[in-house]
Amino acid sequence: MKHKELSIRELFSKLRFDFEFKTISMALFSFGTTTAFALFNGYLGIRLSSLWHGSICVYYIVLVFLRGMILLAERRKASQGKASVVASAFLLLLNASLVVPVSVMVVQQRPVNMTLIPAISMAAYTTFKIVMASMNLRRMRKTPDSLVRILRTISFIDALVSILTLQNTLISVNSTEFDRSMFVLAAASSAVIFIAIMVISVMSMRKSLLRYSGNVSEG
Repeated sequence: MKHKELSIRELFSKLRFDFEFKTISMALFSFGTTTAFALFNGYLGIRLSSLWHGSICVYYIVLVFLRGMILLAERRKASQGKASVVASAFLLLLNASLVVPVSVMVVQQRPVNMTLIPAISMAAYTTFKIVMASMNLRRMRKTPDSLVRILRTISFIDALVSILTLQNTLISVNSTEFDRSMFVLAAASSAVIFIAIMVISVMSMRKSLLRYSGNVSEG
């Protein structure tokens, strides 16, 4: 019993102080929840013939594949330079898969069955998610593991996508019909966030290529 308590204590200590271990652990948890969410939206997309659910399912499938690929590379201790370049390329593919769901949100065609109270709860969770992702994004500069860096970048991008979803939810909850001013607001804010996501992804790709070319030259 004492040994078990010590193991639990050590686990919590690693989660608290070991940035790489914490990142991998959270990625494993996110891998499971995202898989379930992708399957659920895929089911709704087929059952309801919903473009929103179908397109967001594709986004989460790419996200699951990307996280899984990075976790597998970490487990196999694969070449970080090459693996990070491949992961960064798939990060751009992840961005491309956002085009359709973002367009659906902008024109207010995403089905939302939610009252104001759950929407406020969703806003609180999204705020927590973006704050934690931002803090971890800053902390990732301290780690030499390029795959851990990409995992944190993915988490930050996913948090930005949550902002887009929250925005659309709040607009839908508070509007009973198409609103021109809300359309302009949704289009402008979605464009800003999507551009930010693209910039982050391109920067990640650039750093991965520079790191990989530097390793190849040294080899």
